[in-house]
Amino acid sequence: MVNAFDDRARAGLDPELGALIARREAVLGPAYRLFYERPLQLVRGEGVHLYDPDGNEYLDAYNNVPSVGHSHPRVAGAVARQAARLNTHTRYLAEETVAYAERLVATHDPAIERVMFTCTGSEAVDLALRIATFRESRRGVVVTANAYHGVTAAAAAVSPSLGEGVPLGPHVRTVPPPRDDRGGDPAAELGRAVGAAMADLERHGFPPAALLIDSLLSSDGLRPDPPGLLGPAVEAARAAGALYIADEVQAGFARTGESMWGYQRHGVSPDLVVMGKPMGNGMPIGGLAARGALLDEFGAAVRYFNTFGGNSVCVAAADAVLDVIEEEGLAENAARVGERLRAGIAELAAGTSLLGGVRGAGLFLAADLLDPGTGRPSPELAGRVVNGLRDRGVLISATGELGETLKIRPLLPFRPEHADRVVAALAEVVDELERDPG
Repeated sequence: MVNAFDDRARAGLDPELGALIARREAVLGPAYRLFYERPLQLVRGEGVHLYDPDGNEYLDAYNNVPSVGHSHPRVAGAVARQAARLNTHTRYLAEETVAYAERLVATHDPAIERVMFTCTGSEAVDLALRIATFRESRRGVVVTANAYHGVTAAAAAVSPSLGEGVPLGPHVRTVPPPRDDRGGDPAAELGRAVGAAMADLERHGFPPAALLIDSLLSSDGLRPDPPGLLGPAVEAARAAGALYIADEVQAGFARTGESMWGYQRHGVSPDLVVMGKPMGNGMPIGGLAARGALLDEFGAAVRYFNTFGGNSVCVAAADAVLDVIEEEGLAENAARVGERLRAGIAELAAGTSLLGGVRGAGLFLAADLLDPGTGRPSPELAGRVVNGLRDRGVLISATGELGETLKIRPLLPFRPEHADRVVAALAEVVDELERDPG
């Protein structure tokens, strides 16, 4: 895993921290991973900050799940009030659930008419694949080469970023992420690649069911540009008889600053949309939004029930999240502060050979770490930057096929002074690396 703690370094840690890591490994097992060379123990969050047991403060420029801020009083209050009143599932009538569903659907493309609730984005992806493959026994799925779509069996089988230990299904084909730094037309190239992958699925006996794509290609190193990038790919998928599933777990809920949903950046209309826990600011709620005809066909033959999906408490949290996004102007804030952050990193990159490929949309940014001797992507340097920032109280991570790309994904209430702090800390780390690149 990118930016994973190496357990061989435990001996050099504070004894109490090392002991807690040992207890964690003993009871949770080896499949769990920790971030950073020196793992971070957290006890409290507030706004865009996190705190360790000693009261040290960290600026959270990574976690998209508490999207409107850690422990937001509007969300926490809604959860507490609903938990004290009623928490039940969708087999009973609840006006609040219906009203929230109507409100959520209204934020999407007009073709999207219905929503189904889950607990997580992984469950939403799983459900979307069930719906897509339900039609005419179609099974084939096309994803990008380093995509991450979830942890259920079905979602993991279409998530190449999980590595060799989680093999892709025989019904899955991958396409390389487009690059806008190599000349040519990245949108047309992606469209051609998707068309070829669809044809290959058909040829091998897997009629195409879906193009499943993260609207910002987050795990492929963040590839949001140019606007309209996904248009030819969606056309190629539909020409092959496949549905377009927009994965909005990372791209959605005002993250890009220009619209509520990442797919809107590209002027495309999905058949299915999957959403995850940013919907409830970390409460276990996700969802699938869809064209009505698809759910009519599926629902006529298949019952769907999820005991906790769409429960009253999580719906209260999700409704409060929409209130906060609207009333605090968080989409506009993401655009304004995201541009300030991007400009600051770009200015820094212009003065060093270590940083390149600065890109982003709203409060989701990336920059590639390059070996100054060869100009090639350097996951080792990216890891040093991520850990150098952690030591300066700024939390980010890395992404991309090799882990060479900084993944900067601040909470939506980020302010200009927070963006400036990220840039200043990054400048310190880059300066340190230039003096000691080895």
